[in-house]
Amino acid sequence: MVQSAFYKDMLTKVSSKEQEVALDGPDSIRQSYMMAAFLRDALTELKEHIFRKGFEDPRQEIEFFRKVKPQVLGRLIFYNKVYRIEIACPFRLGKMYRKFFAEQLRRLKAESMEHLSDSEFYTYYRSGQTDRDEAYFRLGNIGQPVGLNSFLFESDPRFSTYYDYKAARIIATDLLYGYLLAKASPKENVEDGAGSGDICWTGTKNALIELIYALHTSGAISNGKVGLRRVSMVFQSVFRTPLGDIHHAFHRMKDRAGKRTLFIDQLKSSLEDYMDKEL
Repeated sequence: MVQSAFYKDMLTKVSSKEQEVALDGPDSIRQSYMMAAFLRDALTELKEHIFRKGFEDPRQEIEFFRKVKPQVLGRLIFYNKVYRIEIACPFRLGKMYRKFFAEQLRRLKAESMEHLSDSEFYTYYRSGQTDRDEAYFRLGNIGQPVGLNSFLFESDPRFSTYYDYKAARIIATDLLYGYLLAKASPKENVEDGAGSGDICWTGTKNALIELIYALHTSGAISNGKVGLRRVSMVFQSVFRTPLGDIHHAFHRMKDRAGKRTLFIDQLKSSLEDYMDKEL
């Protein structure tokens, strides 16, 4: 990792701020608006920092445009979209409410198929390849305009490689998919028919992500043969909790100082305490 302390601090602030946001409550319009405003300011801070300091070397430049800026810009795109969707929704509860979000989910899938998932860059980025990073994530390599349709929140050529925006769009689409899926799923949608309206995740989003990864990597769910994204979508639907970019959150966990499995350790301790009380 070659991120500067400034980049790490910025991503930490974004993550902390995001933990305060609840998009499944009655205040979702205001919260999405406030989060978008926060992210605009964060993006401006990053831009000003780059203009002042530049990059130490090509590796840092690539990492910034591949990993740092897309995390902020992708969330800005996401929260702006959430704000517009929530404002446009004519219902607050019931079947028509869920139908509205189901239609938004259908549109997202269609747009994703048309603009993202069939592109060469999408395959490159999703598969974690790095051999073309010099072309995709360094300044001044765009050449001829490539699909600059409605591009960008941020189009300054001194602060964009164009493909950092494409990466941000992929991140935003993942976030939006989880959000819409949770909104479109009826609260009563559980296997045994019991209502789940009073069942919710009250821990942090990072704790749930840690649990999902633990269950997936242990092979406890379908012998580990079901994809991680599919497993995460089940949890998001059951608990009606959009988790966003779980891969990025997981990589932040790997960089934790001290214990990296905070929630799993807490589960173990709580269960052992309960067992001792039952003796």
